Amino acid sequence: MARPALGTLTRPQIAALVGVAPLHGDRGTLRGRRMLWGGRAPVRTVLSMGPLVATRSHPRITALYARLLAAGKGKKVALTAWRQKFLPFLNALLKHRTPWKDQVV
Repeated sequence: MARPALGTLTRPQIAALVGVAPLHGDRGTLRGRRMLWGGRAPVRTVLSMGPLVATRSHPRITALYARLLAAGKGKKVALTAWRQKFLPFLNALLKHRTPWKDQVV
């Protein structure tokens, strides 16, 4: 399986590759809400539980999640936004082969 080089993709490209980018299914006169589909299903599956757990235990992520909810975003939309912010961070960790360092706020 060919994989793009780590660190060369933009944030939207990473989100689309993993399958957490909101894609439209508009056809002709059909318009609707954006949905998540495509990408790599195993990675998307792993990334679905992480934000849910992190919003309950990590202070920075809890603050981001609360800010998105206060702005009127839905719960699933807020979790997807967190995933889209987190993917470039994970990509950088893999690119530079650095371990995770949790910074206390």
